[in-house]
Amino acid sequence: MSQALFDKIESEQFRKQPAKFNVGDSVRVHTKVVEGDKERIQVFSGVVIGMRGRGLNTTFTVRRISYGEGVERVFPLHSPRVEKVEVERHGNVRRAKLTYLRKRLGKGATLVREKEGRGAAAATAAAAASPDVAEPTAPAEPEPVPAVAATAEAKA
Repeated sequence: MSQALFDKIESEQFRKQPAKFNVGDSVRVHTKVVEGDKERIQVFSGVVIGMRGRGLNTTFTVRRISYGEGVERVFPLHSPRVEKVEVERHGNVRRAKLTYLRKRLGKGATLVREKEGRGAAAATAAAAASPDVAEPTAPAEPEPVPAVAATAEAKA
């Protein structure tokens, strides 16, 4: 069979609204759990430390610290058991895999720098470049020195 035929068959199984998250983001993954004849939603929150695979086989790994122990869980991206993936915070990372978080302890194991919004960065760049915004040219007045500090300096 050709790869094009595989891709056509797989395309029917894809998630309708693909999740918009990347490695380094803090996410909450809502999964369906079947217990007997009842079905409930269980939430697993943590940092996405890696994504792998292609097509229907795409998976992502989420890591969190639970009671002082690191817990990782691998989720298939297009699984019907994954109800939804909520992004709590976008992370700013420069790697495809964050396996170095496994060696970290405490708060350093969960912290990934927060990504700056493109709108905020563009607004500050535009404000700096626009000529109609006048910069203050007058120097600021120096702060008055308290009398106690002035006498101590005079004695020294």
